[in-house]
Amino acid sequence: MAVGVLVPILIFSASWIAGSFLSAPAGAVVGNLPSDLIGTSVEFASESGATLHGWLIRGQKGAGAIVLMHGVRANRLSMIDRARFLARAGYTVLLFDFQAHGESTGTYITFGYLESMDAKSAVRYLRVNAPGERVGVIGVSMGGAATLLSSPPLDVDAMVLEMVYPTINQAIGNRLAMRFGKAGKLMVPALAWQLKPRLGVSASELRPIDKVGQIGAAKLFIAGSEDKYTPLSESRQIFQSAHDPKELWIVNGAGHEDLYRLDSPEYERRVLDFFSRYLAGSKLR
Repeated sequence: MAVGVLVPILIFSASWIAGSFLSAPAGAVVGNLPSDLIGTSVEFASESGATLHGWLIRGQKGAGAIVLMHGVRANRLSMIDRARFLARAGYTVLLFDFQAHGESTGTYITFGYLESMDAKSAVRYLRVNAPGERVGVIGVSMGGAATLLSSPPLDVDAMVLEMVYPTINQAIGNRLAMRFGKAGKLMVPALAWQLKPRLGVSASELRPIDKVGQIGAAKLFIAGSEDKYTPLSESRQIFQSAHDPKELWIVNGAGHEDLYRLDSPEYERRVLDFFSRYLAGSKLR
C-alpha cells in the first residue's frame, strides 16, 4: 500500500480510537455528602435526556445561590472544596454530576454540548428551590464551556469561568500537541469531523467564544499563566470577546489544574468578593 494512502488511514484510525476514549462516559460511585456539610441528595431531569444527581446545601436567605459545574471526566466531588467555603459564607449551593459523569445517566461526553442543557436544567432547579435568590455559577473547564454554550444564555447574575476553551478545535489541538508534539495537530481535522457522526454535534457548535458576547451577566475569568491545555493567549481571547462587566484573574505559575487548591486563600478572597458584589440581596422574579 502506498505511503500516501497508509498515512491518512493510520491518522483516522488513531483519531477514532482517541475519540472513543475521550467521549466514553466517566461514571463513578460518588457516595454521600461529606459529614461536615449539611445538605440533601437531589436528582432532576435535564433537557439533555439525562437524570442528573447532586447535592443541595441550603444557605442563608438573601445571601444568593450558586451552581457548581465540574470539568470533563470529573464529578461533583471535585467541587466539594468550593462548596465548603461558599456554604460557610452563607450561599445556597448546588453541586451535580453532568450527564455521562459520576452518578448521572448518559451515553457520551459531549464536551459542553449536552452538558450545556444540563447547566440550564441545574439553574432552573436551583431557581425553583431557592426562590428569589440571585444566582451565580462556577464552571471549571468543560463546566465553564457548558455555562457559555447554553442557549438561550443562562438565567444567572454572575459567572466564574475557569480555564474555558475558546473553540473545540483549539482544545483538541492543544491536547494532541502536548502528547504527540506538533505532529499531533494533524489529527485535529479527523477528531473534529467525527464529532457529528459520533455525538451528534459539530465543531461549529462547540465554540464558547461565539457565545460569550451574548451574555450580560457579570463574569470573572480565571486562567493559569502556564496552562498548556488552554493557553493564556486563548483565555485572553475569550475574555476580550466578552462584554462588561468582566474581570480577568491570571494565576501565576498555574497549569490546567485545580486553581482553588493551588492558592485557596486568594481564590476564596477573589471569588467571594466577586459574588458579594453581584449576588447580595434577594431578587424578585
